[in-house]
Amino acid sequence: MPSYPYRTTREDLRVPLPDGTGLCARLWRPVTDEPVPVVLEYSTDRLTDWTATDDARRHPWIAGHGHAAIRVDARGHGNSGGVPSSHDGLAADGAEVVRWLAARPWCSGRVGLLGTGAAGETALRLAALAPETVHAAVVVCPDGPHRLGGAVLAAGGHTRATDRIADAARPPDPRYVGDEWRAMWLARLDALEPPLADWLTADPPPAGPAAVPTLAVGGWSDPSAGAVLALAAGTAAVPVRAVLGPWPHGLPDEVLPEALRWYDHWLRDIDAGALDAPALRSWRTDHWCGDDPWPSPGVREVHYGLDGPLSTAGTASEDRWVHVRSPQHTGLDAGAHVPLGRPADQPPDQREEDGRSVSFDSRPLPEPLDLLGAPSLALRLNPGTGPALIAARLCAVAPDGTSTLLTRGVRALTAQADTTVEFAPTGATVPTGHRLRLALSCTYWPWIWPGPEPSGFALDPSRSTLTLPVRRPTPHGDDIIFRSPTLPLPPPLQLTEPLTAHPERLAVHDVGRREWRTELSPAADGTRTHPDGLVRTEQTVTAYRVLTATPLSARARTDRTVRLERPAAGWDTTVHTRTELRCDPTHLLAHTQIRAEEAGNVVFTKEWHHRIPR
Repeated sequence: MPSYPYRTTREDLRVPLPDGTGLCARLWRPVTDEPVPVVLEYSTDRLTDWTATDDARRHPWIAGHGHAAIRVDARGHGNSGGVPSSHDGLAADGAEVVRWLAARPWCSGRVGLLGTGAAGETALRLAALAPETVHAAVVVCPDGPHRLGGAVLAAGGHTRATDRIADAARPPDPRYVGDEWRAMWLARLDALEPPLADWLTADPPPAGPAAVPTLAVGGWSDPSAGAVLALAAGTAAVPVRAVLGPWPHGLPDEVLPEALRWYDHWLRDIDAGALDAPALRSWRTDHWCGDDPWPSPGVREVHYGLDGPLSTAGTASEDRWVHVRSPQHTGLDAGAHVPLGRPADQPPDQREEDGRSVSFDSRPLPEPLDLLGAPSLALRLNPGTGPALIAARLCAVAPDGTSTLLTRGVRALTAQADTTVEFAPTGATVPTGHRLRLALSCTYWPWIWPGPEPSGFALDPSRSTLTLPVRRPTPHGDDIIFRSPTLPLPPPLQLTEPLTAHPERLAVHDVGRREWRTELSPAADGTRTHPDGLVRTEQTVTAYRVLTATPLSARARTDRTVRLERPAAGWDTTVHTRTELRCDPTHLLAHTQIRAEEAGNVVFTKEWHHRIPR
């Protein structure tokens, strides 16, 4: 164990809710006679197995620096009582946890929040419910919308829904809840509802401006980058600082010291320079830069017309309109929607994608072009354009032809003549001699569900403009340094990988059927033996398929199996879940299945069918 300013203790406890439900919690405290603030991480993940390794690294480190740190499982998850609650109920329970913690005799009355992904979005809502007690928050990669530009996300949507229902269906562990585990499990199973229909019917309203001083963290390649920038640019009456780095989804170790400075300032009144940082610190290809305020006055809009600064080939000179009609597997090289740090997560060379699109190229750049923010594309479309999907990619093309994806955006169209495509934010420097490439397609599978018709769209380049956020050259932020702290070693976890492991990402072209299939397998697959004797086995396979010229042939399916067992106690449970999605011209058709087994015997099974408007 590394040496920290405070020795620490750890205990497992239950946090009572007003209705008598007890939430499973694990608490690390510094050894001191003085009351201390507490940092709460409140999540639907399971603290006794799923997050145990990360918790055992981060929370003792936080406690060793003078803050109590607690992980709490939400109602109906892990070893907590009750059944899973609604989106609003999740935050309401969290607010009760905050009030309970603030009233502990060992607590100073100040609470900080920590949350990643869905827990980060929950933390923002929770802070708004209890701003008098919550004094600071650190949110990492907060969840974003399930629709982009009015189009429905295909990438990961059904997989996340399958994961959510499988995770909620996992039984409580008899080691922690005793003989009540079976009754708790059956009640939990009976209350399950797939989240996919609610997700896709309408996105929940955004959490709004930060209600308490907030440090927002994300990675440029993560879909949360826009939410992080929005927090930095919001109308909050409290300080907000944002960091966007070269990281995948999740909390980077390098950010922990910055999070500690944030908590020290707001929870312990220690001035460690937390507010001296600029509003936005961002990684810029090979260096850090700082911008204060954000949006930065050092970023200006530069406009590229599609009939001059950018130009395309292959359109007859007498035809005013450029026609875009793409094969349905355009998007095959999109990479992962939520990157987790694996090699296949990042988009590869985009030349094949460019070949399936209509591309507008600039001349070689005479000097580097520094992009910081969200580009946009204003298009003049043929008035006869009907319902369609526009997918736009911005790439940097090297002198050798290599095409590197910078950012992308989509827009679902009704019949209209003008539209704007908003891109995801980007932070990148395009070197001298490279060309900018705007690539347009009418499909982007398997990221986005294809439109009902393969006819595509036509645009007028003379009345269409790409707008880029260009940052003026400034000195590098050499004083911006993020270093990983020395964290305690977690308890040993024995991993047994499957003998027939699937590739991370496998693409298959069935030439005879004119079909493209993509199969994904996550890093979580395999068997893990925990130090307390729990054996956890997971297997997930996600598959997408589409016929080259038939948009309504698109199919997506995820199968997930989770087995939890304690061989010494004869306890053996398995949860099988499956979500299948297909589409018709107006709806997505979802079929969800769950089967739960104890010692190989089926104890619960259920199916759901949903018809979801596009």
